[in-house]
Amino acid sequence: MEPFKNILVGLDTSALDASLVRYAAFLSDHSSAEKVNFVNLVRNLSIPSDVRKEFPHMEENAILERKQDIEKTVAENFKPEKNVDISFTVEKGQPPRMLELADKFDADVIIVGQKKTLPGQAGTTMRLARRAICNLLIVPEIQKEVTPEAEKLMVPVDFSSYSKLALEQAIDFATKTPTVKTIVCQNVYSVPAGYHYTGKSFEEFGEVMKKNAKENFKKFINEIDTKDYKIEESYSLDVNDNLASDIYDLADEIHPDFIFIGAKGRTAAAALFLGSLAEKMVNDKMNHPLLITRYKGKSAGLIETFREL
Repeated sequence: MEPFKNILVGLDTSALDASLVRYAAFLSDHSSAEKVNFVNLVRNLSIPSDVRKEFPHMEENAILERKQDIEKTVAENFKPEKNVDISFTVEKGQPPRMLELADKFDADVIIVGQKKTLPGQAGTTMRLARRAICNLLIVPEIQKEVTPEAEKLMVPVDFSSYSKLALEQAIDFATKTPTVKTIVCQNVYSVPAGYHYTGKSFEEFGEVMKKNAKENFKKFINEIDTKDYKIEESYSLDVNDNLASDIYDLADEIHPDFIFIGAKGRTAAAALFLGSLAEKMVNDKMNHPLLITRYKGKSAGLIETFREL
């Protein structure tokens, strides 16, 4: 587990920017943050050469105007309680450049938005989730002004090292956030094919699997320093072979302020972000900030990143 010292925030001058900036301030106050980098990539600057000759400062002026817009949004919404250094990067570029800048700034966490109704390339968020080299906080678009808070955290676990990292990050966040009262660990278990050969019904074998999950959770939690936080257990039977929907169904029921999830393992990026059905589900149902935790530097190579994006 590594501290969040450097935060990178991806802005695009949409209405979602204000929420992202507020979450950047909130995360700054409840982490080891020392610097926040606000980044905007201007994509539509393909100016024909003849037009560029006639208006030689057009690109320069467009970038300057965009930077002024970003600085205004930050000034209005970035109000952390502790002092952190901030910087602005506004330049021409495409999505892969965001990952290059994250590497350049040695970012520990990237903050981006997930759009539902606002214009923009919503799929970029999913691709960043696959390829980011650090933690990624995804803030969903919701139809009200967002004031970040944290009383309840949710951590889906599959007892892997990746879910262990997610829970440890959640506990570390809780130690820096006195308002956190509850951490809920969810395990999604399933009934294996061929259960009927045992002579048990689906429901009966479901209870067998739930009992097994509870035993595995005891072993899992005994290896983690909970810092005296009470960890609530929650178990969900997967009946539709869709782990992501099980995670969000519980989230809609208990309303966590943040969901922490490991970047690999059965419950994480593979379940949430791979495949058109999963991506559509995230777009439609994501209502809670999602912090995807990963071991820093664990990602695909740059060539694969360019191909993907």
